[in-house]
Amino acid sequence: MAEITLQANGETQRCDRGTSLPQFLQQMGLNPRLVAVEYNGEILHRQFWEETQLQQGDRLEIVTIVGGG
Repeated sequence: MAEITLQANGETQRCDRGTSLPQFLQQMGLNPRLVAVEYNGEILHRQFWEETQLQQGDRLEIVTIVGGG
């Protein structure tokens, strides 16, 4: 499968073409339930994550949600 290059939090990352957003987050060691994602400049609502396949040149900003009191 072909590899693509994208930006995640300003760093170059690689993944297989056709990787879904949740798969990519897991590859990065992140729990998809505990992050928020900006995808190419737009907040991507969680309901669209499974159908979002990463493409060459995509830009992601991933923010970890921290609980507290």
